[in-house]
Amino acid sequence: METLASGLREALRKLRKAPIVDSKTLNAFIRDVQRTLLRADVSVELVMEISEKIKERVRKAQLPPGFSKKELLYRILYEELVQLLGGENAGKPPMPTKKPYVIMLVGIQGAGKTTSAGKLAYFYKKKGFKPCLVCADNYRPAACIQLSQLASQIGVTCIVPENTESSASMAVQGIKEAHNHCDIVIIDTAGRHKQEEGLIKEMKELYHVIKPDHVILVLDASMGSQAEKHALAFHKAAPLGSIMITKLDGSAKGGGALAAAAKTGARISFVGVGEKIDEIEEFDPKAFVARLLGMGDIKSLIEKFEAFERIERERLKAISAGKLTLYDLREQLQAINRMGPLSRILEMIPGGAKLAGTEEMAKENIKKWLAIMDSMTKEELLKPEIIDKSRIARIARGSGTTPQDVRRLLSSYRKMRKMYKQLLRQQKRLKRGVGFPIG
Repeated sequence: METLASGLREALRKLRKAPIVDSKTLNAFIRDVQRTLLRADVSVELVMEISEKIKERVRKAQLPPGFSKKELLYRILYEELVQLLGGENAGKPPMPTKKPYVIMLVGIQGAGKTTSAGKLAYFYKKKGFKPCLVCADNYRPAACIQLSQLASQIGVTCIVPENTESSASMAVQGIKEAHNHCDIVIIDTAGRHKQEEGLIKEMKELYHVIKPDHVILVLDASMGSQAEKHALAFHKAAPLGSIMITKLDGSAKGGGALAAAAKTGARISFVGVGEKIDEIEEFDPKAFVARLLGMGDIKSLIEKFEAFERIERERLKAISAGKLTLYDLREQLQAINRMGPLSRILEMIPGGAKLAGTEEMAKENIKKWLAIMDSMTKEELLKPEIIDKSRIARIARGSGTTPQDVRRLLSSYRKMRKMYKQLLRQQKRLKRGVGFPIG
């Protein structure tokens, strides 16, 4: 996936170098992303869909304070790619809900189903389960030999049924025998091609006969854009629970296989990242996209956005409960700095008129108060009640003021908050029709 990663990182590098983010910069960035995804064999339809979503989100987005348009665009690209790969909740591997839990593997010949069956058995054994491999491939005798060798290598049971009349008879016999050996049955089926109508029909019948608890489609990452067509054909015959992508370590065209998940609605649960039996990973869309875009950059940026949104949620919750926080007060004072005259604007803040004093005093107080609040942590701004003597001393040192200045601000804030609550109570009374007596 290095081609995809390098293309996306180059698009972001150009964005970072741009002096401003205007419509010209945005269009150039989207074209770079489009070219990269198309080279990775993501379908034209999906590429255009992602492009339009990015444009629409940028157009509608309100830039949070402290963030740049470049950072916002970076985040939007990250989130759209995560969504393409199944969203934040994708990648959860199927876990047994009964005994035995039956997993059926499907896919075309050469995709790596037999090796993937062994890897899955290794994965579940490491999780503390007792997996069992069942060969249901009556077309390729070597498949059963290979499966037995893999089972021996990892120390799990492998069942090779004697009745080889059909895949269904092999699977049914294997499941019956597995009852005595394991709690997870992994069935390796024969490879099928979407154009082999007879084999696809047989797979559909197999699905209805054994009624598996979960169907995993095994896709070769090098299939490119063909992956989507194969995925849809298999999904129609046997509803897919999830997708496992193999050979992702060396493929430059893995985008087609990754995008196949978006079309079927099935999520990618596993990826094979090498030939060895232990080279299997649970698929995490967020971690995968972060690696594509540059883990360090995107991780810190997303954490920054999430921290801001968490603060906003707490702040809105506090406001709805009638609480004025120092965070709100700081925002009001910052807005006041861009307006004027100060003495008249301060009257708009509950309790502000009594605290303003002269114009010169108001300017000096606002400047000092903002310096003090800028030295506070976000937790202190949202919950001023935690500010004790040691915190006051630290805030004073950081703002170049005195502890008395910090206490004066806190005292003024408490008066404002009290008046704010009184105003809210009056508004609620008026809304209920319980106003002041008339006449």
